[in-house]
Amino acid sequence: MTKLELIENLTIRFDHWKNKDVKEAVYTTFEEICHTLESGNRVEIRGFGSFSLHHRDARIGRNPKTGEKVQVEAKAIPYFRAGKEMRERINDSYGNTAIKK
Repeated sequence: MTKLELIENLTIRFDHWKNKDVKEAVYTTFEEICHTLESGNRVEIRGFGSFSLHHRDARIGRNPKTGEKVQVEAKAIPYFRAGKEMRERINDSYGNTAIKK
């Protein structure tokens, strides 16, 4: 699902809200999550999951094309971990639908 599809689905579900207001709410929510992570904090949405940062140290990498050694800077990687309720809900629905290979 894309951000646009999310906005459209919410607009249909909550037909008493204006599309503009739904769009603003979705964008504001995502912006707040990003700002919180940028400041080094964690975001936890009970029943849904949590967003945090995983830190990677600087290292010497290798350019796969040339084989040349390259310095890779330290960085923070955004990480999402699904909450217990979400995992259980997905696993319950997954178990009810047989997937054939």
